[in-house]
Amino acid sequence: MRTSFYALLFLTLSLVSFTSEAGFEAGKHYVELGMGQPPSADGKIEVREFFWYGCPHCYRLEPYLDAWLEKRPPDVTYVRTPGVAKSWIAHAKAYYAFEALGITDKVHRPFFDAIHKGGQKLTDESSIKTFLANYGVDGESFRKAFNSFGVRTQVEKAKQLNFRYGVESVPSVTIGGKYKTSASMAGSEHQLMQLIDHLIEKTRQQR
Repeated sequence: MRTSFYALLFLTLSLVSFTSEAGFEAGKHYVELGMGQPPSADGKIEVREFFWYGCPHCYRLEPYLDAWLEKRPPDVTYVRTPGVAKSWIAHAKAYYAFEALGITDKVHRPFFDAIHKGGQKLTDESSIKTFLANYGVDGESFRKAFNSFGVRTQVEKAKQLNFRYGVESVPSVTIGGKYKTSASMAGSEHQLMQLIDHLIEKTRQQR
């Protein structure tokens, strides 16, 4: 009986500690979208980042995301979706062209670096093609991908997702299709990563 009492006390204190440590509040640090999303075919929880290559806040978030991805739970899948403001469409098309060519892992971070560290104005097909030549990407292959029906279709899907999730600024992150947050809402990039983990666990418990 004594052992059970202490075990129960420890569990209670642990839960209180977790709640206090998390300290995240709906409506303040994140919003509930009220729609939810069914598990993917493999049952994983989706974490989706909405971003724009020209956004300094998105660029600042990159190393935090990279570190998080290294220890991402096995039941979580991570997806990027470009923002679709009118002046961002060239970058949205570029991202999906990278995906179509299978070069995203190779050029995603360098493309960010070129804009934010190198000061390059990579805002149209021609300048992006010139940038990619430095990474051994054939210019004609990029041109075809950039202007392909597949890329146009992906951009249209991105527009629908941005609208569906009420994305008004980037970076924004959705968890399980039910929660939306950002570094500014969480308080910092570091706290955003903690909040993402918190909302992943919240999603798990609701399934």
